[in-house]
Amino acid sequence: MRTLLITGPGGSGRTTTAAATALAAAREGTRTLLLGTDPTDTLTPVLPDDTTPPTLTTHRIDPDTTAREDLTALQTRAAPALDLLGTPRLDPEEFTPLPGAEELAILRALRDAALDDSYDLLVVDLPPTPRALTLLALPEELRRYLRRLLPPERQAARALRPMLGRLAGVPMPAEWLYETAARLDLQLAAVEAVLADRGTVVRLVAEPGPAGADAVRTATLGLALRGLRTDALIANRVLPESDPDSWLAGPVAQQRKTLDEWRQSYDVHPVAHLGRDPRGADDLAALAVPPAPTGSGTVIWPVTDHLADDDGVLVWHLPLPGARRDELDLIRRGDEIVVTAGPFRRTVPLPSALRRCTVAGAALRDGELRIRFRPDPALWPRTR
Repeated sequence: MRTLLITGPGGSGRTTTAAATALAAAREGTRTLLLGTDPTDTLTPVLPDDTTPPTLTTHRIDPDTTAREDLTALQTRAAPALDLLGTPRLDPEEFTPLPGAEELAILRALRDAALDDSYDLLVVDLPPTPRALTLLALPEELRRYLRRLLPPERQAARALRPMLGRLAGVPMPAEWLYETAARLDLQLAAVEAVLADRGTVVRLVAEPGPAGADAVRTATLGLALRGLRTDALIANRVLPESDPDSWLAGPVAQQRKTLDEWRQSYDVHPVAHLGRDPRGADDLAALAVPPAPTGSGTVIWPVTDHLADDDGVLVWHLPLPGARRDELDLIRRGDEIVVTAGPFRRTVPLPSALRRCTVAGAALRDGELRIRFRPDPALWPRTR
């Protein structure tokens, strides 16, 4: 299945764009699932159910129901411990959404939808860009925390845990805790696989203007740091040319300036302003949004070999379009490197060849961070 993730600043029209994209694909015969992540159901007013073709299915995530199901399942798995403590069970009606429950519900729905072979295309109306970037980073970060707090290799010594607990004088993690962590890690790994799939791309939506330009630069940088591929930039609500003496002349000129700047760096698709909020299949078709991408590919961070040159280094290339030198920071920590780019930070495992090297410097050139590594003589095989 191909997966198209659509996001943009709040109020940019990302929901309308997602609905128009899904509708266009469905009308061409593509079995399409449109996934809405807004709890207030912004999809139905834009695309009522009675206007959708049979090849289009819409689904809205209900985080409250998902949270109740998860907590009920947790109580069931922890039943022995709860019975031992004499703790009464919570009724499903008592459950209220916890912080982070909505994000986890979205990730689960994304995983389940992408694994459903009933569809050829999944279009996801993600939350506004800042929340979307946090959401897309969540699987990798949670898995890293789990590995640090409950390393899998410690589970292999579960037969020794009672003895180790007596020797240390503190209780060791229970078996159910490791099982829960392993189950969560498997679920998060499935979401990571969807995001890293060759058929998954992100489409940005923004109104051309100063605010939209800043939002697009920040979003592009955040997506690039996560290794996510962007296929197009939808310039939404583009105004028509107007009389130079009209009050629209200023906004039109501002939009044209931003569009010219965007075209130098992005694959821009202008979508005209209809003069009203799009409602129904006819309005969505009139937007003439570009079709969902059919190609596939992944973002590659290659390592190039310059050991034979005078520098004698390996160079790791990290594409970071929109990055600025004064907003970059690098920290080497064991076999990982922490990259900070603007408001974003990611801890990235080093490729195996670079783990036996020391960092020799870095430079930002043409939207690409190039980190130089010099082989560590104590670890690098010597040639005779």
